[in-house]
Order: sequence, then structure tokens, then C-alpha cells
Amino acid sequence: MASCSEDLANEEVETPASQKREDRLRKFRELHFKRNEARKLNHQEVVEEDKRLKLPSNWEAKKARLEWELADNEKRKECAANGEDYDRVKMLEITADDAERWERKKKKKNPDTGFAGYAEAQFRQYQRLTKQIRPDLESYEKQREEYGEDFHPTSNTLIHGTHVPTKEGIDRMVEDVEKQIDKRAKYSRRRAYNDDADIDYINERNAKFNKKAERFYGKYTAEIKQNLERGTAV
Repeated sequence: MASCSEDLANEEVETPASQKREDRLRKFRELHFKRNEARKLNHQEVVEEDKRLKLPSNWEAKKARLEWELADNEKRKECAANGEDYDRVKMLEITADDAERWERKKKKKNPDTGFAGYAEAQFRQYQRLTKQIRPDLESYEKQREEYGEDFHPTSNTLIHGTHVPTKEGIDRMVEDVEKQIDKRAKYSRRRAYNDDADIDYINERNAKFNKKAERFYGKYTAEIKQNLERGTAV
């Protein structure tokens, strides 16, 4: 009887100890699993970050633009399939706030900042002229048939001086030149000469200097000038 009671006591003592050991092993396995999971997630995040760093700086804007173009093309196809006008459908979906905001942006955006240099002025003129160009496919095909293999010249091709401009092209050039002349006339800053103004200068450069001096010091020297003209100056 005594041995049986001792065995039961030993089992009761060993059972909590083994239970604690199992609990510790279970917690260890859970920590080990969590560590591996965190290591995997960190590795994935490092790979994604490396990909993002290798992308161009404007990748997000390009991506948004491409997504918008895809959605816009899908909308166009859908409107064409339903026999609807895409521009009309698009305008109906625009809210008044968006339309007002876009209108303000258009007013703020002014590509012509005035004369800054001859190179900038020439570049703006080039852009304006190229925007007006519309491809004439009929004339293109006609020239292609007329020149044959010489249409794509090589180092051995001599076609200089053989091109004759069309009457429409000449009229278009003359019209553009006349528009440029009218525009220059409107922007002329030449002032008319005032015959009634006092002549207190000896040349044009001296006149500009006197005007500048009058603008800054005229209110201080007005009385002295009047006394000199009357001959009452002390």
C-alpha cells in the first residue's frame, strides 16, 4: 500500500513538470514560426523596395497616365459599340467643380512669357508653325509615285531644285507672313513725338536720361527749375 501511494505521488509531481515542458516547447515553436514568418516578410519588402528604387522617378505618374489611357480607350470602344458620341458622354460625366478647376488651370497656363531672347522667340515660332501643319496624304502619295525610288534619297540621289511648291502652300505661307507683319505692328512700342513738349535735351540718349532724372528727382527740383526759367533764382 505504501509503494502504491508513493507511485501516485510521483506521477502527480511528474505531470505538472511535463506539462510545463510541453508548454515551453509549444511557445518555442510558435516563436520560431513567427521569426521565420517575419524574416520572409522582411525579405519580400526588401525585394519590393529594391524594385521601386530601380524604377524611374516619374514612374507613378507614367503608371497613372497609362491606366487613364487604357480606361479612356475602353470607354471610347464602349461608346462606339453603343453608337454614342464619346465627347458628349465624357462632358456629361464631368462635374461643375472639375470644369471650373480645369478652366482656372487653363487661364493660369500661359506658354508665351514675352520676349526673353531671340532663341526662345524662334523656338516659340517654330512650335506655333509646326502645330498648324496637317499631313496631306494625297500629296504624299502623289509625290511618292512621281519620284519613285528617289522618294527616299540616298547619297547618290540628285533631286535638289526639282520640287515645286503648290499654290495652296504658297498662299498659306503668304497668309502667315501677313499675320506676322500685323502682329509686329500691334506690338510696336514707338511713341509719337510731342511737338508741344519742352526741348531740354541734345540727343535721344540725353532725352531718356532727363526723363529718368525727372521721374526720380522732379518733385525736388521743380521750384528750382521754375526760378531759373523766370530768372528769379538767387
